[in-house]
Amino acid sequence: MKKLVFILLINLFPAQQTWTLDESLDYAVKNHPLIKQATVNIQKTDRQISAAKGMLLPSVEAGVNHNYSFGSTIDQTTNQRGSLNTQYDQVYAQANWELLNWRNYLAISLSKINKESSVYRLKQAQNEVKLNVISLFFNYQNNKSWLNVLETQISGMEDQIKRTEKEVEIGNRPKSDVYDIKANLGTLQEQWVSAKNSRDLAKISLLNALAITDDSLDFKISNENLSEFNFNDPDFTTDLLEKNPAYRTVVTEIKAAEKNIGIAKATYLPTLNGLYNWSSFYSKTLGETADRFSDQFRRNKSQQVAFGLNIPVFNKFQIKNNVEIAKLNVINYNYEKEIVINNLTQTIKSIKAQYQNSEEKYTLLQSNFENQRLSFQKSEEKYKEGLMDAYTFFVVRNNWLQANYNLISSKNEVLQQTELLRVLQSEF
Repeated sequence: MKKLVFILLINLFPAQQTWTLDESLDYAVKNHPLIKQATVNIQKTDRQISAAKGMLLPSVEAGVNHNYSFGSTIDQTTNQRGSLNTQYDQVYAQANWELLNWRNYLAISLSKINKESSVYRLKQAQNEVKLNVISLFFNYQNNKSWLNVLETQISGMEDQIKRTEKEVEIGNRPKSDVYDIKANLGTLQEQWVSAKNSRDLAKISLLNALAITDDSLDFKISNENLSEFNFNDPDFTTDLLEKNPAYRTVVTEIKAAEKNIGIAKATYLPTLNGLYNWSSFYSKTLGETADRFSDQFRRNKSQQVAFGLNIPVFNKFQIKNNVEIAKLNVINYNYEKEIVINNLTQTIKSIKAQYQNSEEKYTLLQSNFENQRLSFQKSEEKYKEGLMDAYTFFVVRNNWLQANYNLISSKNEVLQQTELLRVLQSEF
C-alpha cells in the first residue's frame, strides 16, 4: 500500500525540468520582453514604410451637407428687405494630390533605413540577453559546484567523526581529534549556509534573466566542447566589431541622420499640388415651391480641376535651423559611433584575454589536480593507519576538494568565455 501511495505521489509531482545552456538561450531570445519589444518595433517600421509610400497617393473624400438658413436679406433687384428662409443640400466628392514633393520620396528612404536599424536593434537585444544569460548561467553553476563541495566535505567529516569516536573508545586516538574535527565541521556548516544563499540568489538572477517567475527549473552544463579561435589574426577584433549589431545599429542611425538633412533641405523646394472637385446642390425657399430635387441636382452639377505651385520664399529661418540641427545630429551620431567602438573593443579584448588566461589556468590546474589526488590518497592511508592526526588530514582533504572545485570552476570559465565569443561571432 505504501509503495502504491509513493508511486501516486511521483506521478502527481513530476521531476523538476532541467535545461542546458542552449535551451536557456533559445527560450530567452524568443520570450524575453526586450526581444518582444524589438520585434514590435520592426512591425512599426513596416507600417512607417507603408505610410511613407501612401503619401504618394491622392486623398479622396466625399460628403453631404444639409443646411437651413433663417433671417433677412436685401433683394438686389428691388432694393427691398425681405425674409430669407432657405433649405440647401449639397453632395460633393474631392481628390487632393501632391503631384510633386521631394520630401515624400526621401521619407520612404528614411523609413527603410529605420527598418534596417530596428532589425539590428533586435539582434542587439538578443545578444545582450544572451550575454547576460551566459554569465549568470555559469555563475549559478559555480555556486552550485561550491555548495556540492561543501556538502561532500561535511558528509565526509560526519563519517570521520563517527570513526574517530570509535577509535577514541578503544584508545587508538586522543579525544582532542574529535574536538578538532567537530570545530572544523562547525566552520564548514557556516560556509555551507552562505554557499546555499549564494546559489539560491544566483538561480533567482538567472531565472530573472530568462524572464521566468516560476522556480520550476534547474540548469546543467551539457556542451563541453571548447572551440578554437584564431586570436593571431590581426583582424580578429575588427571582424567581431564590424559584425556586432550595436556597431551596425549606430552606422544605420548615421545614415538616417544624413537622410534627415536631405528631408530638411527638401523644404526649400517648391511643391506641386492637384485638386479635383465634383459637386451638386439643391436649394429652395421654405414655404414656397421649387423645382424637383432630381431636376436641380442634374442642373447644378459642377466640376473643378485645379493645380497649385507652392514656392517657399521666407520661412522665418525655420528651414535653415532645421537643416543645421540635422547636421549636428549627424555629428552627434558619429561621436556615438566612437563610443560604441571603444566599448565594443574593450569588451572583445577583455573576453579574449579572459579566455586565453582561463584556458592557461585550466591546463595548469589539471596537473595540480592529479598531484592533489595522489596527496589525498597517501594522506588518507596514513590517517587510517594512525600516522596522521585529524586536523592535518582535514587540511589535506580540504585541499583536495578545493582542487576539485578549482578545476570545475576553471573549466566553467573557459566554457563561459567560449560561449560569449560565439555570441559575438554569430552572423545575422
